[in-house]
Amino acid sequence: MDLPINPPVEPMLAKSVPKIPTGPGMSYEPKWDGFRCIVFRDGDEVELASRGGKTLTRYFPEVVAQARAQLPTRCAVDGELIVIRRDGPDGEPKLDFELLSQRIHPAASRVNMLAETTPADLVAFDLLAIGDESLLDQPYEQRRARLVEELRGVVPPVHITQTTTDPGTAARWFEIFEGAGLDGLVAKPADIPYEPGKRLMFKVKHTRTADVVVAGFRWHKSGPVVGSLLLGLYDEAGTLHHVGVSASFTAARRAELLEELAPYREGVTEHPWVHGDHTAGQRIPGGPSRWTGTKSLEWVPLRPELVVEVGYDAMEGDRFRHTAQFVRWRPDREPASCGYDQLDRPIRFDVDQVLRGDPLAPGA
Repeated sequence: MDLPINPPVEPMLAKSVPKIPTGPGMSYEPKWDGFRCIVFRDGDEVELASRGGKTLTRYFPEVVAQARAQLPTRCAVDGELIVIRRDGPDGEPKLDFELLSQRIHPAASRVNMLAETTPADLVAFDLLAIGDESLLDQPYEQRRARLVEELRGVVPPVHITQTTTDPGTAARWFEIFEGAGLDGLVAKPADIPYEPGKRLMFKVKHTRTADVVVAGFRWHKSGPVVGSLLLGLYDEAGTLHHVGVSASFTAARRAELLEELAPYREGVTEHPWVHGDHTAGQRIPGGPSRWTGTKSLEWVPLRPELVVEVGYDAMEGDRFRHTAQFVRWRPDREPASCGYDQLDRPIRFDVDQVLRGDPLAPGA
């Protein structure tokens, strides 16, 4: 491969901000919930590079084929690999990060099967090189114009992300696109060059809180202190489901938590997860998987009487999408009141409409 820039190239990143930033020429685009990927193409040679510099090429043969068929003969395109679920319970096509994660598999036969059953789309949002020309030093506004020009003929499953310079439209996107499985917004100043590894862009993500039951904990790898709290929510039938963990604590706080939880380790009898039944649809803490390898996931049950307020960004089905953030204990709340009904569910929205760049209907 002989391009003006060749892999590995670390993608330019975004810093988190609490609200949508504004400024002259600021451009906004949806934040796609997928695998960040820089696609390098030099003739028939194609490389899919992940954010961490590892190759994704072998896992997404259908994306390699689309790159050969639709991208310029010699180019480097920054984008996102996504998988769209079209048979979900909501009835609207939406992004599915779990299905995307399943695409990383060591067996070639399974890779090929998944490429057919859960194919990935490529959403392009920056152009880093074209032909013999590197665009890294050009301002984003010019790179965006070149991206639209060079990829103007692409068709699904290759897309160019939509953008807007109107903060009002961006705010509306932020409000409703989450229902299509998107992750928030990215804001890009018009004049920024592409600087690999630098956080020159901005990202705004959804933040929420929920009151959840602490029904267990796991030990920390450093020793006999708390590693993570196991969190639960009740469904309408009164079944307690494991919905995620809270794990970001200082060493001192981990020791304090062990003392605070000590009374609840005593007298544990009919624990809802120890005697739970995942085959009946109940989510309970599991053992090591292909994602955790040999990491111990043994856990200590607690009487499910403690309530904690946690911060979270989004749900993935019926669990927290990422690690929840400990906010405070809630001694004023009864565990039985910690149900799914308190959660702020996003408005359902069709991800295909986002990909097409269709204008929003008035009042949508």
